[in-house]
Amino acid sequence: MNGSDKINADRFLGFAKVYDDSRPKVPEQAVDIITDYLGRQPEIVVDLGCGTGLSTMVWKGHAKEVIGIEPSDDMLAQAEKKACEGVRFVKGFSDSTGLEDNSADAVVCSQSFHWMNPVNTLNEADRILKKGGVFATVDCDWPAVYDLEAEKAYTKLFDKVRKVELETDDINVTFSRWEKKYHLENIKKSGHFSYVREIVFLSHEPCTTERFTALAMSQGSLQTILKVRPELIEKDLDEFLNVMKNIKGKDSCSFCYRMRIGVK
Repeated sequence: MNGSDKINADRFLGFAKVYDDSRPKVPEQAVDIITDYLGRQPEIVVDLGCGTGLSTMVWKGHAKEVIGIEPSDDMLAQAEKKACEGVRFVKGFSDSTGLEDNSADAVVCSQSFHWMNPVNTLNEADRILKKGGVFATVDCDWPAVYDLEAEKAYTKLFDKVRKVELETDDINVTFSRWEKKYHLENIKKSGHFSYVREIVFLSHEPCTTERFTALAMSQGSLQTILKVRPELIEKDLDEFLNVMKNIKGKDSCSFCYRMRIGVK
């Protein structure tokens, strides 16, 4: 574990339930793709940065054992409510899981790899993966595909969030982030994998204006500003919330997923 690991874990304190209630579940397409590249049903799957366990539970019944690794106490407490036969959760970091060498068939980072030092994390994944094992990052694009005005309001709000992050010293010291657009390149550069590629797919889920609003509130970037310097974002957040109050909305949305795969 390094300093950035602890900083990023602390970023997710205080809103685990909002996160758990609103975030998308990892679709089973991801499970099918990873299993196909593995060539068999996995015995052990490791979910790095598992958060509240949403990304862990999709593997239930598709592997003999699923291990969720999470550094944030708040997120881990929410995840542990989901523990059951074949699914367990452990406090740990992406570069120090405490798992045995050559023990995992698949290591998956769902909406989490951008909070991890890629070199250290990929070294750890290589250590615990069996020969022929699969490493995968699974990320969805924001915002969800839902309603034009809602999406415009969401984008406007998070353009301001990113501006505040970049320009405010007591905000930008609260996290270390490695951009998602470099995931594939980082996996290739590690030299640990014989085959690397990107896969894109769409997944549909039930949605309401309340859930779309909660998806915005589940973002660590917004939550950090609200905790540290709320006066910098409150007006913009109010504008977003007012727009959402006047949107009729639909009963479903779509999430655009990008998977980066590495086969050892």
